[in-house]
Amino acid sequence: MKYLCLAYEAEETFNAMSRSEWDALRKETLAYVEALQQSGHLILTNALQSARTAATLRVRNGKLSVTDGPFAETKEQLGGFFLINARDLNEAIQVASKWPSARLGNIEVRPVEETLRVERRYG
Repeated sequence: MKYLCLAYEAEETFNAMSRSEWDALRKETLAYVEALQQSGHLILTNALQSARTAATLRVRNGKLSVTDGPFAETKEQLGGFFLINARDLNEAIQVASKWPSARLGNIEVRPVEETLRVERRYG
């Protein structure tokens, strides 16, 4: 089964890192990405730019409304994601728990719907 793992991070935590701290975390992350690829767990991963570069949109009554940045004001932002294969939620949690930035933020692990449900959106 596929699981989307969403990495939430506090931008100021990463900005406060020294160059050597960042280099060590980056190296550890890239090594874990390689390990996930070799184990067959990893499907795709990408980092996201700062939430300050985002736009949030809504369409209501046919009208488009766009605001700068994320919709919710929060200290943490979605910093990136990784899509994995896992037997079940427990294995997905174990895989996600080893993601290096989990020590600095939060990882949300969510099963992927392979198709859009017929009966209703959320079961």
